[in-house]
Amino acid sequence: MMRLKQNIVITETGFVFDSDTGDSYSTNPVGLELLEKLKANVDMDEITAQITGRYDVEPLQFQRYFDDFVIMLRHFNLLEDTE
Repeated sequence: MMRLKQNIVITETGFVFDSDTGDSYSTNPVGLELLEKLKANVDMDEITAQITGRYDVEPLQFQRYFDDFVIMLRHFNLLEDTE
């Protein structure tokens, strides 16, 4: 399982701030929704169900997009593994 680091601040407009490094990022509304779910420790199956229920995307297609999103989050050191 993965989650956002606790020091990550997310605003309702999609501004993301890493208080450890001072780095900031921005994301679109879907990215914001995903970040909020990760910060709340929502389980991957539930994230998939919620997103595919809300948007016109198949579960496998969403999984590919989500995997790419996670790779980007890891690149910027915004995630921590909880296992």
